[in-house]
Amino acid sequence: MLSNRRSTVLRAVLVGVALVVWLGIGSVGGMAQGKLSQVQTNDASAFLPSSAESTRAAEESKGFVDTETLPALVVLQPADGSDVTPDQLAAVQEWAEAFPDEALPPGNEGTWSDYLVGEVAVVPSQDGEAILVAYSLDGAKSEELLADDEGVTDSFVLALRESLESELGATATSAGDLGLQAWVTGPAGFVADLVTAFGGIDGVLLLVALGAVLLILVLVYRSPFLPFVVILTAVFALCLAGLVVYNLAANGTLVLNGQSQGILSILVVGASVDYALLLVARYREELAHVEHPADAMKRALRACVEPIAASAGTVIAGVLCLLLSDLGSNRSLGPVAAIGIASALLGALTLLPALLLVFGKRSRILFWPRAPRPVPVVAHDPADGTVHAHVDTTVEPDPADGTGLWPRLARFVGRKARPVWIVTALALAVGAAFLPTLNASGTNQVDIFLTDVDAVAGEEVLAEHFPAGSVQPAILIVDEADVDAVTTAAEGVDGVESVTPYTGAPAGAGAPAGDAPPVVVDGRVRLDVVTTASADTQDAVATVEDLRTAVTEVSPTAVVGGAAAETLDTNLASERDLRVIVPVVLLVIGVILMFLLRSVAAAALLLAANVLSFAAALGVSAIVFNHVLGYAGADPVVPLFAFVFLVALGVDYSIFLMTRVREESLKVGTRAGVVRGLAVTGGVITSAGVVLATTFAALGVIPLLFLAQIAFIVAFGVLLDTLVVRSLLVPALVHDLGRRTWWPSALSRPHEHGLHKVSPDLE
Repeated sequence: MLSNRRSTVLRAVLVGVALVVWLGIGSVGGMAQGKLSQVQTNDASAFLPSSAESTRAAEESKGFVDTETLPALVVLQPADGSDVTPDQLAAVQEWAEAFPDEALPPGNEGTWSDYLVGEVAVVPSQDGEAILVAYSLDGAKSEELLADDEGVTDSFVLALRESLESELGATATSAGDLGLQAWVTGPAGFVADLVTAFGGIDGVLLLVALGAVLLILVLVYRSPFLPFVVILTAVFALCLAGLVVYNLAANGTLVLNGQSQGILSILVVGASVDYALLLVARYREELAHVEHPADAMKRALRACVEPIAASAGTVIAGVLCLLLSDLGSNRSLGPVAAIGIASALLGALTLLPALLLVFGKRSRILFWPRAPRPVPVVAHDPADGTVHAHVDTTVEPDPADGTGLWPRLARFVGRKARPVWIVTALALAVGAAFLPTLNASGTNQVDIFLTDVDAVAGEEVLAEHFPAGSVQPAILIVDEADVDAVTTAAEGVDGVESVTPYTGAPAGAGAPAGDAPPVVVDGRVRLDVVTTASADTQDAVATVEDLRTAVTEVSPTAVVGGAAAETLDTNLASERDLRVIVPVVLLVIGVILMFLLRSVAAAALLLAANVLSFAAALGVSAIVFNHVLGYAGADPVVPLFAFVFLVALGVDYSIFLMTRVREESLKVGTRAGVVRGLAVTGGVITSAGVVLATTFAALGVIPLLFLAQIAFIVAFGVLLDTLVVRSLLVPALVHDLGRRTWWPSALSRPHEHGLHKVSPDLE
């Protein structure tokens, strides 16, 4: 009695401590989660390796200018399509010169001139139909935060748009008294619109994901209480992840960008709910065999810790392989995602059990109105004829004997194993055949937004009236002695409009550079190369690639930089990452599976099945992107991210299945064990897959091409893996192989499974 009382008190203390600790994490981590956007870095050039040619060109280019700048371009044109009048030009000139003296947002001292360098340039187009106003933000100051924790760049662009509307009555959709429409574009405009798009991550994305998951959980559990217990676990795990990531990013230990933050939220919510579903399902199963919820939780944890920990370890190991990437944006995602998965694991194994046991002996109430209870075994005492009822915890009915969907499917797979795996493998192979049609060579910057934004519309108007490549020319840094030869070679490249030595006054937007001598720094000269295509297009990237080939033939020490060159180097680094990281991920996950399942054959089987599933998902996605949604292409990093998440997450469900199959195989043999394992795990794993697919699909609410493509590929791939690979292909293969699945472990030896003798027909 005393021992039982001590156990009860100890359980109550542990539950209380866990709840208090997690409440503390939630109170601090919630605030950190809300401030993640303040520690983001979304400058693509900052993620390139130091060895990239564009990075070396950028370093050398710093010697030619006092301050690096970020252009903000305002383009205006008459709404009726007529020529710009002198009055319109004069009004724009007056506004452009006055705007820098406007006060900063409330709470800040000074004016916008404190963040600008050089003089404002007001340039009418040669066709007389548009006006360009060019401001140059101080590159270093543009990354600072103002008093309201808003970035300088997006605040400046917002102020420009508000001033255009209030002073000139000019916006993208209205012309005002002057009859001018206006757009803010250029690098600063795109940065501001990206920040606005990523702004949905903090609120909309999380609400959509949690709302969808809550609805699914209500349908799964048919309980008014249990779904909120699971959601609370996910939210607190996200608070822990946000707290750790925020502090590491604020201290410069890791780099956080918008895409990493979005994926972090989705990963934590999806993984937390997945792990919770597995634990709750086993806990519910055990509640039907024991009287006290604490005993049921003890048995559930004993059975679930290994597969959940192995699942989390697989994903963590997979995403940490991104540390091998040449791109800082990819490397940063590795530890960010790993922190998220670790937080989900801790939440599922500590907070969730505490919440499920918070009512002590009455904890079954959380499953109301379908609370599981042990069925008493009725026995007659022959001595006195009395009837006794007790709970027999050793009686466990065969789950494959049930009449539900999953027992029936499990029996079908057992009867038709070979035809099932052959048909499903062929179907996946057909989908994989379309993989080469996926265009992942890059996209134009105007294509990355899935909604109408000011920067994209302004870029199109700018290209109509001004030399497209003059806004961000390619930069050539060459030895002074090679200037003439390099200039001649560069001018001979298709797509090159002009080559101009840098004289201290760049020839942006078509303004003449003058006849001043070129600036020479350490015997090197900078040449500004204006391309026919805008620097943010794939045509300009192709031109720069040809330019590098041409100039290095006459000057091996020449380097080519600029925006288009950075895009080219990013694409090249992404292709290299795909070749390096994919084999490493497969190797790492394969080793984990071997140790978990004590089998080389089972690990190889699961890896092969998941790689085939990944290829099929990418092939079907290519069809959807090319012929249904009409996307112009994909970022080169999309296949890499899709591979890491799909293979790592896809193996999760196979781990959940195969650990249960192994457990059952020790009792009844491999073939009977796989039927039992599929019958008992089918519902919960499918629910977990639907939850994870739904959470990743929520990424689609962020109107950016990259995230929409990742959302579709991973969501579709997870469903494919859950409904086809784990439900049909893997169990059918295991059933067909029988005991050979477990080679070289003891389970692969004839007739011998642990302490149990098993008949050959079950193996």
